[in-house]
Amino acid sequence: MTQPLNIESPVDEATIRKLRTGDQVLISGVIYAARDEAHNRMVDALNQGKPLPFALKGQTIYYMGPAPAKPGQAIGSAGPTTSGRMDAYSPRLLAEGLKVMIGKGRRSQAVKYAVKKHRAVYLAATGGAGALISKSIKKSEVIAYPELGPEAVLRLEVENFPAVVVNDIYGSDLYQEGQARYRSAGR
Repeated sequence: MTQPLNIESPVDEATIRKLRTGDQVLISGVIYAARDEAHNRMVDALNQGKPLPFALKGQTIYYMGPAPAKPGQAIGSAGPTTSGRMDAYSPRLLAEGLKVMIGKGRRSQAVKYAVKKHRAVYLAATGGAGALISKSIKKSEVIAYPELGPEAVLRLEVENFPAVVVNDIYGSDLYQEGQARYRSAGR
């Protein structure tokens, strides 16, 4: 097993070029948490020429379902939510400079094409590991759409946030590769 790659968010182009499907990464820096309705509002704002709650260039968005923090914690359990729910919005955000998306599950062909075209990556966080993932979140604050409650946009300061590259700029897909290996091993 290879050592995880340490990356800083916001993410630069050189880092994106180095990442390959199957790479394990540990992210440190600032990432944003946003889900369905927040994505809808951000795309609506872009379509109307309005500013977003944060600049997308080089940024990372984590599709997360947060739980309330216990005393002394930055956040409660912070597990990934299903990425496919953001597929309708992701190509537009990628076109605006978003570089990293983190969630769980497969992405649509349109998103995989946009990942390649706009030189970004899609990472998977381990579903069911929200309590463990929350240990890498050092600070959490609502920065937009507070009326959405758990779907509000959060600014997260993270240290060694664990994820795996699923889709890279070279058009690879970890899920498809894994299925192909499984099928060929079963012959």
